[in-house]
Amino acid sequence: MTTPDETAPEQIDGAELLDDVAATIGRYVVLPNTSALIAVVLWIGASHAVPAWNCAPRLVIRAPEKRCGKSRLLDMVEGLCHRPLMTTNASPSAVYRSISMKPSDPPTLLIDEADTIFGDKANGDENLRGLLKAGHQRGRTTIRYNAGRDTVEKHPTFAMAALAGIGAMPDTIEDRAAVIRMRRRAPGESVQPYRVRRDGPELDVLRHSLNRWLTAHLDELTDAAPEMPLEDRAADTWEPMIAVADLAGGQWPRAARKAAVSLTSDRDAGDEASLHTRLLADCRIAFQDADALPTAELLDRLKGDPEAPWATHGPSGLSAMKLGNLLRDFEIRSSNIRFTTGQAKGYTRSDFSDAWNRYCPEPKTTADGGGVPAVPGVPAQVSTGTASGSGTAQAVPPSQAVPDLTWDATAGTAGTAWGPRAVPDLSDNDHATRETA
Repeated sequence: MTTPDETAPEQIDGAELLDDVAATIGRYVVLPNTSALIAVVLWIGASHAVPAWNCAPRLVIRAPEKRCGKSRLLDMVEGLCHRPLMTTNASPSAVYRSISMKPSDPPTLLIDEADTIFGDKANGDENLRGLLKAGHQRGRTTIRYNAGRDTVEKHPTFAMAALAGIGAMPDTIEDRAAVIRMRRRAPGESVQPYRVRRDGPELDVLRHSLNRWLTAHLDELTDAAPEMPLEDRAADTWEPMIAVADLAGGQWPRAARKAAVSLTSDRDAGDEASLHTRLLADCRIAFQDADALPTAELLDRLKGDPEAPWATHGPSGLSAMKLGNLLRDFEIRSSNIRFTTGQAKGYTRSDFSDAWNRYCPEPKTTADGGGVPAVPGVPAQVSTGTASGSGTAQAVPPSQAVPDLTWDATAGTAGTAWGPRAVPDLSDNDHATRETA
């Protein structure tokens, strides 16, 4: 591996550098799948180009139990990201001022044991939650009164942030994050132990190389407008990471988009929907092929689902009045409908159509079923001995060869044996691997 000063920034091969980062992380941590590894690598890269971004994505590293590798993964992030600021019990005011000291180049906030702040047994730090929420978007400041100076002060909040803990983080944070769901390693899986004094220098080399490469392309990244496979806040969150992937070229642009779709879908599938949205989704199931249903029949179908909450929603289950009150927020109201059995109060499918499309739409897929748009065709970032051209969107030829995930005769874990220069198979985001030490 070259040292940071041996290669001019404009001639660093971004794809190869990201491959090196992925291979290095893979020696010490077993991530749950390739999408998770891609997201971590690109998030680390994005931390080195914060001045280019309008949104600072959060990285949430969560696990159901202890010893699932979340803290070790946060160690990797600390060793590779830009200006890490690790904390387990910082006050919000200290974090605010850490960002205010140099808002043009803020630290990367790393919060371990986040479940002690936001978990079920914690009281919840609303000030810190507010900072992490506001700091996702550039320009959102917090206002504090300085009694000593009798002045009102504005403190910037914009900074990258990673949180690790047991269980889910607040939905207002996970909604702004790439969520990595760690798992305990299975029998037969092993990783290399990480020692800061022994292994830290290798991470330092990679960190300096990432910084030199990405800061040399800040203008391009600032102007980048990558094609996104997501919409709304999810697109805002993933845009910096996909812009880094497009700048790198190679397999990274396509792999980044697949990871974005995969991890966002996993996050949304695991979300606890609000009671109102759950009712909408369950009504769609209850309607099946019917164009209209009497209120009594709709209630029977809703309460007949043993995994739904409606049979126990109230002393006798969900009532017609409560159903009407819940649906009224979506401007859905019952009416008198003539059925074959006679006239009765009920609902029509058309009453729900607009709300279904807005609040619980059916998943969209592309023609090939992948749900990922094609990557725009643009020349590769670098050629041998030449500086990179303008723009960040890179082509990924469909027929491009895929490097092997493992090296022969190399120690590692089942399915994820990382050699000194092993490269992840970025084309297979569904390749399941087990989790880290």
